[in-house]
Amino acid sequence: MPRFQFDRESRTPSSEVYIIFADDAEIGRADLHYGEDVASATLCVPENFSEDDIQELIAEVDERLVMTAKPYREDFVATVWLGRQAGVYSEEIEEEFEEDVEGNGHLD
Repeated sequence: MPRFQFDRESRTPSSEVYIIFADDAEIGRADLHYGEDVASATLCVPENFSEDDIQELIAEVDERLVMTAKPYREDFVATVWLGRQAGVYSEEIEEEFEEDVEGNGHLD
């Protein structure tokens, strides 16, 4: 059974963005870009990921996501960022926050 689950967040003709889950918890994201001969990924994962965790994730992304979208690619290049989530920033979310604070002084 695969260790990771992927939930597609967005897609264009040459790219896809996935949220990465493990044990039903969101742990990171994968940004995939498809060129003519090369597929590339930027993977953002927790800072405590081991080299084995990284290699396992790269293999699953390649097998389950990249190969289904670009089966005849010549290379797959993955850049991995280790870190922690600082937050989610959005103009829409900020507007909702401001409306909640103006309405009753606190977030519900």
